[in-house]
Amino acid sequence: MKLDWVSGRVELTHGGGGRAMARLVDELFKSAFSNPLLDAGNDQATFSVPAGRMVMTTDGYVIHPLFFPGGDIGSLAVHGTVNDVAMGGARPLYLSAGFILEEGFPLADLKRIVASMAAASAEAGVPIVTGDTKVVERGKADGVFITTAGVGVVYDGVEVSSDRARPGDVIIVSGTIGDHGVAILSVREGLEFDSEIRSDSMALHRLVETMVQVAPGLRVLRDPTRGGVAATLNELAQASAVGMELDEAALPIRPQVRGACELLGLDPLYVANEGKLLCICPPEDADRLLAAMRAHPQGQDAAIIGRVVVDDHRFVTMATSFGGRRVVDWLAGEQLPRIC
Repeated sequence: MKLDWVSGRVELTHGGGGRAMARLVDELFKSAFSNPLLDAGNDQATFSVPAGRMVMTTDGYVIHPLFFPGGDIGSLAVHGTVNDVAMGGARPLYLSAGFILEEGFPLADLKRIVASMAAASAEAGVPIVTGDTKVVERGKADGVFITTAGVGVVYDGVEVSSDRARPGDVIIVSGTIGDHGVAILSVREGLEFDSEIRSDSMALHRLVETMVQVAPGLRVLRDPTRGGVAATLNELAQASAVGMELDEAALPIRPQVRGACELLGLDPLYVANEGKLLCICPPEDADRLLAAMRAHPQGQDAAIIGRVVVDDHRFVTMATSFGGRRVVDWLAGEQLPRIC
C-alpha cells in the first residue's frame, strides 16, 4: 500500500526499521534525492575527492515556522550547509541529511519540505548522498528537525580563517541585511507590511568562487546568521585580536526591513541572514573584489561597510548617521529564537 500524501501522517512505525519505514524512505527520500551514491543503498557514501585541503561542517535546523516567505526548513538546510562549506573558501561537494520526525506530522508537509530540499540541492549542484530518519513520539519534537553535514575542497591558494583579519583591512557585506530574520518574524507574529518581506535564503558558493578568483588573498569569509552582522563581527574581532569600525550610512538595509525593525524595536545589525556573507580583505583588493561581487547576481547590493583597526579591547564600533559613535556589542540574550 502506497503512502497517503494527502491526508496521511507520520507514524511511529515509519521510524521502526520495518516495512513502513522502508516505504517512507523509498517513496520519499530516495525518490526525491536520487543520485548514484544514494541509490547504492548503503549506510554511508563512498566517493573520490580532488586533491587538496578538505572542509567539513555540520548543522541542525529547528526553525519555526517551517514555511516562510522565500523558503522553508528544507531549502534552508541545504543553503545553510552549502554556505558553511563555502565560507571555508571551499567548493561544496556532498551533503548528508538526517530527519527527526514527530508522530502525527502531516505527510503532505513532509513531502513539500523534501521536494524543496531536493530542488535546492539540485540548483546548488551539491547532492545529498546519505541520510537517516528517526520518528519520536507526539509532543517530543516540533514537527520536523533536520540535521546536515557537508564536505568540500578548498580552492587552490585560498587561506581564509576567523583569525586572519589585520588592521587596515576592508569589511564588505554581499547585500542587504536583516531580510531573513524579519521575514520569519512577520510570519510568526502575523504581521502585515505594505510589501512582503522575503527571506534571503540562498546558496552562496558560486559567489564565493567568483570572489576567490579575483581576490585569492581574502582573509575572512563568514555568513552572518544567528546574531546577525553584529555577533559575527564581534566573533571575528575576538579571534583576530583587532577592532572593527563600521559606517552606519553604508549599511545596505531594505526600507521595509528598516521600518519593521523600527516598529518592533530591533536593530538590523543583530537580525539573522541566510543568504549574505561578510568578507574581510586587504585594502588593495577591496575595489576589485567589490566590483566582481556587484557584477554577480548574488552580490548586486554588496557594499563596503567598515574597516579593521588596531584595538586592544577588540571592540566593534560604528559611526552613526547622526555624527556620533557607539559600541556594537555582543547580543544580550536572543532577539529571535528558532531562526534557523
